[in-house]
Amino acid sequence: MTAPSAGPPQAGAHPLGGSGAVHRDRGASDLELAIDVRGLSKSYGNRKVVDGVDMQVATGRIVGFLGPNGSGKTTSLRMLCGLLTPDAGEGKVLGLDFRRQAAEVKRQVGYMTQKFGLYEDLSIRENLDFIARLFSMENRKQAVDDALERLGLKSREKQLAGALSGGWKQRLALAACLLHKPRLLLLDEPTAGVDPKARREFWDQIRQLAQEGITVLVSTHYMDEAERCDELVYIAYGRVLARGTAASVVQEAGAKDLEDAFVKLVGQATDNYSEAH
Repeated sequence: MTAPSAGPPQAGAHPLGGSGAVHRDRGASDLELAIDVRGLSKSYGNRKVVDGVDMQVATGRIVGFLGPNGSGKTTSLRMLCGLLTPDAGEGKVLGLDFRRQAAEVKRQVGYMTQKFGLYEDLSIRENLDFIARLFSMENRKQAVDDALERLGLKSREKQLAGALSGGWKQRLALAACLLHKPRLLLLDEPTAGVDPKARREFWDQIRQLAQEGITVLVSTHYMDEAERCDELVYIAYGRVLARGTAASVVQEAGAKDLEDAFVKLVGQATDNYSEAH
């Protein structure tokens, strides 16, 4: 349930329109950047799914990763996690080279997949205990107890994961991600198909984690969730089209709101992509 990431950035106009630039704060060091990657690329056959993505995420920030289906979000997250090998790209995650030090990075990153990935025929406690064993955690029972308590799962610890609703499965998945005390969370559409109350509670948890210094990169299709992020990265056709706060993305796109901004960005990218192909 965990994974790695990568290095420095470059600015410049993007062929698809918008800016592919990643802005480094003056004086920022590797230690201040949880993710610092450059030129991340991945192709399947003749199709370039991720095309030269540069990304920086400052420590303790919540960054929303947005884009249409098939835009390269999941592939990017899986490369940052070390689950996929990039065709190109370099950089660091948590100050470690995401290629050469992948094993070290994985022990410090929590990855929550888009699809529930725990064992449905095991109980909540058994799933968490299994994850703790994978990490060879000391004081395993205490770590599981703490995770159950934090996510409000204690009263359901004997319930089979397969019998849980979407919201409770989401809590269990997050508990599994947090079990080994990661410094970075990579969350792939974690609230898809979850009711509004469960989504709000999940985001309250995410904000609390960020306040504790954990960095979060989260993909989402919900505009209300995007507005709760400290910063946004918008991707289409495998390329970064916009980056900044919700307000700055709206302003730079000349849009009335975030949804309108993304419609304009995708429209521009689609036109440019069609011309290029």
